[in-house]
Amino acid sequence: MKKTLLLSVMLFLTCGFANAATPWWEQPTICRIDTTRCYVSMGAGYDSEIWDADANCRGMKYICAEAFSVSKSEPTLVSKSDITSGKDLNSQDFDFTKLNGNCFGVRKTDANGSTAHVNGKNVNVWCTGILDNVDETVPTGEITYGAQPTCQSLWDSGYIGVLNGRCYGKYYDPSKYYVKCGSDLLPTQIVILNGADDSGLSGTLPSDEQDRAAKFFQSMVSAAAAARKSE
Repeated sequence: MKKTLLLSVMLFLTCGFANAATPWWEQPTICRIDTTRCYVSMGAGYDSEIWDADANCRGMKYICAEAFSVSKSEPTLVSKSDITSGKDLNSQDFDFTKLNGNCFGVRKTDANGSTAHVNGKNVNVWCTGILDNVDETVPTGEITYGAQPTCQSLWDSGYIGVLNGRCYGKYYDPSKYYVKCGSDLLPTQIVILNGADDSGLSGTLPSDEQDRAAKFFQSMVSAAAAARKSE
C-alpha cells in the first residue's frame, strides 16, 4: 500500500513538473484556432488577416473587378471555395492564378498571346493603333468585345489582318499595293503596283467603264505573272 501511494506521488510530481515547464497556452490539451493559411505565401493581391470561414483558414484573394460575371467597381475579396466553384466569376475568360497588379484575374490568351478569350470565344489581339474602338488593352495589343474588323475596314486604313509578331494587323502602303477583299478577313488578292496609280478604280466611273477597267487591270496582272514565270 505504501509503495503504491509513493509511486502515485512520484508520478504526480513528475507530470506536474513537466507541465509546469510548458506554458499553459502551449500545452497539447489547449484548444486553438487553426491558423493554417489557405495559401502557401501571401503578398500583393492577398489579405492575410482575413479569416476564410468557408475554407477554415486565414487569407483571401482579391479578384479584379473586370474578372467578375456580376458588376463590380473595385477588386473584391473572394473565398477559396468560391474561386474553385467560379461563383460570380468569369472563369471562361479569366485566369485567377495570375496576378494583375494588386488583384488576381488575367484575361486568358492563346497562340502566344495573339488571341484572347472574350465571352468564351477567341478573338484576335490587334496591334496598337489599328482598332477604332478599343475595349481593353492586353500585354500583346488591344481587343474589342463587339464586332471584329473586316478585310475592308482594315484596308480602309491601310492594314491587312495578318499576324504581325504577337498581334494582328500589318500596314501596307495603299499607294504601292492593290488589295481586293472578299468575305474573309484576309484579302483574296494583293498586287504590287510598281508605281502605278489605281485611283482610277475608285468607283466614280460609270459601271460599264468600271468593269472594263477592272478587266484590263486583271489582264495586266495576269501578263505580269506570266512574264515572271518565263524569266
